[in-house]
Amino acid sequence: MSTTPPPHTLSAGRSASDAQHPSQDGPLGWLRALGPQGRRAFAGAFGGYALDSYDYFTLPLTMVALAAYFGLDSGQTGLFTTVTLVVSAFGGALAGVFADRVGRVRALMITVVTYAVFTVACGFAPDYGTLLLFRALQGLGFGGEWAVGAVLVAEYTSARHRGRTLGAVQSSWAVGWALAAFVYTLVFSLVDDGLAWRVMFWTGALPALLVVWMRRRVHDAPEAKAVRESGAAKGSFAAILRPAGPSGPGLLRTTVFAALLSTGVQGGYYTLATWIPTYLKTERGLSVVGTGTYLTFLISGAFAGYLTGGRLTDRLGRRPNIWLFALLSVVCVLAYANIPDGANTLLLVLGFPLGFCMSAIFSGFDSYLSELYPTAVRGTGQGFTYNTGRAVGAVFPTLVGYLAGSWGVGGALVFGAIGYGIAALALLGLPETGGRELA
Repeated sequence: MSTTPPPHTLSAGRSASDAQHPSQDGPLGWLRALGPQGRRAFAGAFGGYALDSYDYFTLPLTMVALAAYFGLDSGQTGLFTTVTLVVSAFGGALAGVFADRVGRVRALMITVVTYAVFTVACGFAPDYGTLLLFRALQGLGFGGEWAVGAVLVAEYTSARHRGRTLGAVQSSWAVGWALAAFVYTLVFSLVDDGLAWRVMFWTGALPALLVVWMRRRVHDAPEAKAVRESGAAKGSFAAILRPAGPSGPGLLRTTVFAALLSTGVQGGYYTLATWIPTYLKTERGLSVVGTGTYLTFLISGAFAGYLTGGRLTDRLGRRPNIWLFALLSVVCVLAYANIPDGANTLLLVLGFPLGFCMSAIFSGFDSYLSELYPTAVRGTGQGFTYNTGRAVGAVFPTLVGYLAGSWGVGGALVFGAIGYGIAALALLGLPETGGRELA
């Protein structure tokens, strides 16, 4: 006998609870609505993504030191990011399938351990080739964590609160980024550059502590577990790539446009996240401490953007939120890259709206992808589309690296604006999912 729950069981129960408990309408109502198990899942996903961010940003923050240590040009340093993101596409897609077949929490722990181990290994790399290999392997875990964690929390959340709940999970990226910037400033102020970049990578062992806690305290949503154990088809690439036909509507169109959306958003984001620290140091002449100060404004804006975007995606809808911040991100990128020399105060001030817009666009992203796919292939669909976009979008930072010699880093940042334009166009092929319950 199938144990698959009837449609809307999860969300119907939550809606009734919302009606009985008006306190869930307050500023933290979304958190109370999760219940004890959901809050632990939220904490696990929040911590995993924050540490994922921390381990990712060890590279952009140490890029200038790495280039000097190994004698690299801008194209070679840009390749670090591209390799990480391309390999992360494979890791993320596989993690999504794994999450559908063996469970969200188990897949999440595997991704965290993977990115932690290979981040630490980067600190021991003796040459450029070895570092490139370890960074690629780090991408296997890095690619899977976000998709798996987002699905885990989405399945504990009602449609009413899903945007702001997953926006709060997304805000942990800014927390990890801030922690990395703080440690970078501290380490590079106390240790010679030739050793400091290694120390930064070694601190990437922190996520191991999270896994120990998750193993005992975090569990999959009961309804999702029931679907997985029912024996129904699940975790299949064929299912999300099947075109419409006599047997059903198919998911191919959704998958293609969702991957294109992901390409644009991440192409824009990783262009900026990878090259702004280098831009501040090399073209603006800022010191380590000065770069850290400017990044503080950018990261503060990012944190506020994640939380604000999460609330707006519940109020405006998924597509309007992404459209709005795609447009604003284009404006901010072009303004930031064209600030005249000597106007560094304006550069400092513009860091906040730039960080705000490039992050707010992500707040509706995880809830949107979760709602586009049914439970049996939700991890697969979200993992595949998000990470395919990450792999294709990875071309953008490399283009900036190779064009930096002739255009300057600031001029080449225009590719970030192009990415956000692609994201806006991709929405034309996708439906609005605001209010959709996860059956």
